[in-house]
Amino acid sequence: MLVDVARVAGSVQAVAVLGDSVGVGIGDPAQNGGWRGFAPLLADALGAARLTNLAISGSRVGGVRELQLPAALRARPDVAVVLVGMNDTMRSDFDPVRLLDDLSQVVSALKSAGALVITVRYHEHHRVFPLPEFLKRALAARIAALNEVLDAVAARHEAAVVDLGQLPDIYLPAAWAIDRLHPSELGHRLLARAIAVRLAEAGAVVPGEVSLDCAGGRSAGRFAHWVWLVFKGLPWLCRRGRDLVPYALAALLRGTR
Repeated sequence: MLVDVARVAGSVQAVAVLGDSVGVGIGDPAQNGGWRGFAPLLADALGAARLTNLAISGSRVGGVRELQLPAALRARPDVAVVLVGMNDTMRSDFDPVRLLDDLSQVVSALKSAGALVITVRYHEHHRVFPLPEFLKRALAARIAALNEVLDAVAARHEAAVVDLGQLPDIYLPAAWAIDRLHPSELGHRLLARAIAVRLAEAGAVVPGEVSLDCAGGRSAGRFAHWVWLVFKGLPWLCRRGRDLVPYALAALLRGTR
């Protein structure tokens, strides 16, 4: 989806990232520990723009509005990347109307403060994250509803949009971390490059280029993958399953009547 957006004149001096674990950089381990992700790659491509990364793992849209937006406004960014919503799709209180209101407030406030806002639409998760058929349909319906919200907010506030599902190579296994929910180093590089291209289309000066050569990150290794699966992945699936499975079963029962 391509929306006409307000254009940035000249170089980008400051970037703010708001969102959840993808904004944190999970999936792309840094050499010195922790995570890197798309945000510093994007800032470097913009000529070492000042980066304020406010993303918090597990955040939902309402949390971005309440906790991250005030700090983002204080940072006075030229560009604000808002990447959030997937955690909402896996909760029992998923409410597109509330999401529309919360996300609209976030984008409107950032635009009013002079920032060019970029939001991110979501891909088809079942193509990289295998699920039972009834869960796949349920999650796909939730993601479709979330993308409708993102489209509506982008159109209402003339925000720029990056569509993950349209990125070349995004469905390659190499683009995803072991959990298949977070981008790998390659996936984060694909996202950073797509955002940089969208900024250039909006008139921003993008002096650098985001390379797709995976270098500078830290390999998690097979043992770390198993540790993650046992101590993080399976418990996470159990927690989210308590919310998503009842919804999926209810949808399945409605479909058989």
